[in-house]
Amino acid sequence: VQLQASGGGLVQAGGSLRLSCVVSGIIFSRCDAGWYRQAPGKQRELVAKITSDGLTDYADSVKGRVTISRDGVKNTVYLQMNSLEPEDTGVYYCHVEGPNPIRWRAYWGQGTQVTVSS
Repeated sequence: VQLQASGGGLVQAGGSLRLSCVVSGIIFSRCDAGWYRQAPGKQRELVAKITSDGLTDYADSVKGRVTISRDGVKNTVYLQMNSLEPEDTGVYYCHVEGPNPIRWRAYWGQGTQVTVSS
């Protein structure tokens, strides 16, 4: 199973970024997916998640600014981030979990750096 994340970068406060994570090696349509982030010196935390049925949940700190979505044809999960704040800086990790092929398993992507300057 491979998760290839991309889309990070350096952006000014108030700007936008869209992260993408291409998933292969697992039946993506049966997976829940999510994005986590880890700021320097802090624990990894959930940013947003989306179930295989399309139900979404967000961290309180990003509600209204971030949208998670998925494309079943492209096997990709997206994170659209708007009105970015310096506090959003961190390494963003894609995460999927689902049956592979029977047992429930979880996988992480390699991370993509997001830096928001003030």
